[in-house]
Amino acid sequence: MKPNTHPEYKKVVFMDTNSGFKFLTGATKWSNETIEWEDGNTYPLIKVEVSSDSHPFYTGRQKFADRGGRADRFMKKYNMTTK
Repeated sequence: MKPNTHPEYKKVVFMDTNSGFKFLTGATKWSNETIEWEDGNTYPLIKVEVSSDSHPFYTGRQKFADRGGRADRFMKKYNMTTK
């Protein structure tokens, strides 16, 4: 196998921003944000909008009722106001 071809595989914590659900897993994705996990170690934190905890396919129901539309979320994300 060629050296320096594959990205580094590390443990990271993914957090669902809708439900607050967190899980530790291995990934090649990286983040500058960190979080202290239950085992006392610090891991990179990657925030996701949908996970198995909030996706209707896995839960069988909608968990977040009033999140606003796409435009509202975009405006809020980039601190923009409608005039």
